[in-house]
Amino acid sequence: MIQRVDIPDRLITLQQNADAERAKLTGLDGDEREAQWKRWYEAAVEIQAAVTAHAQETGTPRGQIEAAVKQVVRHPAPEG
Repeated sequence: MIQRVDIPDRLITLQQNADAERAKLTGLDGDEREAQWKRWYEAAVEIQAAVTAHAQETGTPRGQIEAAVKQVVRHPAPEG
């Protein structure tokens, strides 16, 4: 189980953007795939840098923050 950490909305948004760009790779090939891969890569670099910065700011282990962000984005708790 992932330990509870405070996750800024910015990190959630950045992870959602990276995941959305990754999903767009499906079915592409050639130049289209290469262009989309670059967009995904840039989004992935941005979320990774933001996670690292947040870890340094808060003193929370980086891996713990990354896991918590991915948990919230990819496996949200049911509402209610």
